[in-house]
Amino acid sequence: MSVTHDRLVNNRFAEGTFVPRPKPNSPSKMLAAQTAMELKLLLRNGEQLLLTMFIPVTLLIGLSLLPIGDLGDSRVERVLPAVMMVAVMSTAFTGQAIAVGFDRRYGALKRIGATALPKWGIIAGKSAAVGIVVVVQSVLLGAIGLALGWRPTFAGLLIGAVVIALGTVMFATLGLLLGGTLRAEIVLALANIVWFVLLGIGSVAVLGDVIPDALAHVLRVVPSGALTLALENAVAGAFDWLSVVSLVVWTAIGGTAAARWFRFT
Repeated sequence: MSVTHDRLVNNRFAEGTFVPRPKPNSPSKMLAAQTAMELKLLLRNGEQLLLTMFIPVTLLIGLSLLPIGDLGDSRVERVLPAVMMVAVMSTAFTGQAIAVGFDRRYGALKRIGATALPKWGIIAGKSAAVGIVVVVQSVLLGAIGLALGWRPTFAGLLIGAVVIALGTVMFATLGLLLGGTLRAEIVLALANIVWFVLLGIGSVAVLGDVIPDALAHVLRVVPSGALTLALENAVAGAFDWLSVVSLVVWTAIGGTAAARWFRFT
């Protein structure tokens, strides 16, 4: 028995006999591949492109040029924060939740989880793809805003970039929570309903000098209201601490809940 065992142990091919040698790739390369795949899937989806690009661009141009409501002398400065909120929410929350929900339904997440890619890599890849789309949205909407007469300051751009990054993380965690806990059909319906509700609340936040101060503080409790008000102050070159604190709190709530209840199947 020992002789047979020794033969089996010593019966090994020399190192490098078989090429290529299958083994897991480096975490950075796996993450890059996952991000590229998620980005392609996101950009190929017509419904997601409608939410992430067409609707925000149409809102920005339409509300800036059409004489709808009393939005002051510089309409684009008044409209841009709310439109940017819509873009971030559409990509990071609604699109993310629906994509994750149907990935779970069709077993895509389960199959990816069986590969060498770690679970954190799946979530990080989806989040990175969302971040890339948000950057493209920000540049596109900013360029359109400049063409329509928006003249930002350097401080405003810096504060706005920080707020957009925080808002993206916040909505992404909430999207992962929704898409990772409920059935795909429920996620599809609920994500769109929540999108319309948050859109309405964010639209009210645009009327900051018309609504009472007490109502403005209430709006800061809601994710879309907090992000809109924070961006509105950023356009003016100011840092809205109360809104930023609200965004941080929602990020902590969404991240903790998603880590606790997110399911890959």
